[in-house]
Amino acid sequence: MRESDHVRRPLLLAALLLAASVSNATAQSRSDVIAPPTLRANVTVTSDIVRIGDLVDNAGSFGATPIYRAPDLGTTGTLPVAQVLATLRTHQVIGVDTRDLKEISVTRAARAIDRQEIEQAVARTLERRNGLGEAANLTINFDRDIGDVRLEATNSGNLQPVALRYDPRNSRFDITFEIANETGAAPTRLRFTGTAIETVEAAVLARSVERGETLKHSDVLVERRPKAEVGNDLALRDNAVGMQARRQLRAGQALKTADLARPDLVTRDQNVTLIYQAAGLYLTIRGKALDGGTEGDVVSVMNLQSKRTVSGTVTGRGQVTITPPRAATVLEPSASLAPAEQASPVAVANVSSVAPKAE
Repeated sequence: MRESDHVRRPLLLAALLLAASVSNATAQSRSDVIAPPTLRANVTVTSDIVRIGDLVDNAGSFGATPIYRAPDLGTTGTLPVAQVLATLRTHQVIGVDTRDLKEISVTRAARAIDRQEIEQAVARTLERRNGLGEAANLTINFDRDIGDVRLEATNSGNLQPVALRYDPRNSRFDITFEIANETGAAPTRLRFTGTAIETVEAAVLARSVERGETLKHSDVLVERRPKAEVGNDLALRDNAVGMQARRQLRAGQALKTADLARPDLVTRDQNVTLIYQAAGLYLTIRGKALDGGTEGDVVSVMNLQSKRTVSGTVTGRGQVTITPPRAATVLEPSASLAPAEQASPVAVANVSSVAPKAE
């Protein structure tokens, strides 16, 4: 081996080691470079203050510095980028990458509790207390329009009642709820006052009706009414339809069972069929009703043949039946009556010779 080879090889190895060390140093220096601060396009904050770190990525030690007041709970506002850059410069934050943004959207996170949720919480708290019934039957009215309640997003607990007053004389309530805060801060308190009234489903007249008028489906609606107002004698809609008004009733009136009767099958001065029915005998005679009545009512009827007035029971539309009291049958000891000799029923219509028996 020549002498020049002994010199050239160590020099080549040194050159390679130098190149490798330079490459590693370059890579290390690139990883140690701090990324420039960069603006965010959309920001959500959970407090009433907007800090530099909310608007700028890689803000470093300046991130906790407050610079703006946050929008109202649950709302969104915008900040012009030019205004933001000017504010950042006053805090020695420069060289910010704007990403060609013109404005930044800032949203204040919140927990919204709507009116329905509050009503349900009040009703559940009052359920079966002080003589009240089920929560579903309570109508809640607040003293003021509460709208939707907005709280800090960290108020994540349920509405827990901690104070309750209810006066059954005027149906007024005063309830305070607590909502736990997930940060460990003191719970938020919400107080509501108003009235709680128990209601029931009632059959209500859609129009005024006259005495003796029969109710149709279109005449009866279902509405919720205060239980104390309508009482316990309420008529159900399905039972009211087809019934007859005992007296004049006004539109909007809640129907009671005492207001209704089964429809008359016989009306005053109506020509009716007077039926005389006894064992083995069935007679029909024309009569004139002197009273009106429904099935089962006892009415007076004039026998048009004898012109005498008798009483009978309404048994059908335009029919009144007279059933004489059952008399005991006395037989001689030696008498016998075979089944074949029993009298069969006889039907006679409009026979004047038997009219007296219909009395």
